[in-house]
Amino acid sequence: MTGRGIDQILPYPNNPVVYEPYVKDAREYVKLAEEKNGEIPKPVNFDYIWGDALNHLERLAPDLRIINLETSITASEDYWRGKQINYRMNPKNAPCLTAAKIDCCSLANNHVLDWGFSGLQETSETLREAGIKSSGAGKNLEEAESPELLDVKGKGRIIFFSFGSETCGVPTNWAATENKPGINLLKDLSSNEVHRIKGLVERVKQQNDIVVVSIHWGSNWGYEVLPEQRLFAHKLIDKAGVDLIHGHSSHHAKGIEVYENKLILYGCGDFLNDYEGIGSYEFFRGDLGLMYFAGLEPQTGKLCRLEMIPTQIKHFKVNNASGNDALWLSNVLNYECEKLGCSIELNKGFLSLKWS
Repeated sequence: MTGRGIDQILPYPNNPVVYEPYVKDAREYVKLAEEKNGEIPKPVNFDYIWGDALNHLERLAPDLRIINLETSITASEDYWRGKQINYRMNPKNAPCLTAAKIDCCSLANNHVLDWGFSGLQETSETLREAGIKSSGAGKNLEEAESPELLDVKGKGRIIFFSFGSETCGVPTNWAATENKPGINLLKDLSSNEVHRIKGLVERVKQQNDIVVVSIHWGSNWGYEVLPEQRLFAHKLIDKAGVDLIHGHSSHHAKGIEVYENKLILYGCGDFLNDYEGIGSYEFFRGDLGLMYFAGLEPQTGKLCRLEMIPTQIKHFKVNNASGNDALWLSNVLNYECEKLGCSIELNKGFLSLKWS
């Protein structure tokens, strides 16, 4: 979530005005963070926000770096009336994404249209100019439904789809249609939508391709994985040829499942946001996040390993979590994962997923 308060500390902040019930100036989020944890040096360099994550990315060198980008990248003043929350980042601050060598991002979420259809268009253009691929939104339904095809040299190809759900607050009128821009919206979690996704997969999937489906769904807070979410995820694997489900929307990490040797991340939690200093839902420790390093068999998409690095958002950047915080996160995740047939081990700062 590189918009709003995060945008304000970067070299080219947008007009700080926001149209929210309690906050009218995005700089207020910076002030709240500084009141809690001390001054943030402004403006920061583009790589500042990634903090300790950059060293981990360099050391582990993943083949692909994929995120859910939950902001509009625009200087548009055409905010979405009645939306109440307004996330945007100045296009001139897009180098903060290239600083971490992001390959692809999901745009099918409940903030990408906070600044209207013109903001969405500018977001897509900015990402394209930066060499970052994206899926889940577009000028019409055909474009919004289309996946990104990501080649991994010497290993194969990833097909990356993105979908948004009303269950996380995506307005229904954000859905792309044949002649209207918008996002790739799931009507529901029914068999009909599984069938639609199966058709989209079959159009492009070739032998040895790995299919990743990124879904923005569910509530912001709470660990429960709803039965309809599990059933939908299982059907995507069983019937639609999906190999990995990248779920997000929850502001904290949720339980993880391995079904038919395929990885299901029900809620990845926030990796970066501007909530520092906002006093609510402290029980869930939304400041703690994870970097997910999933190893898959190139020909089958089966999960070989999942290692996670615990992080903490502080001073509007990603930091290594302390030993105590990593232990707390490990214990919470282990409790939630056991309900889904998995367990978590903490070893030298890494969390490792174990499954039968």
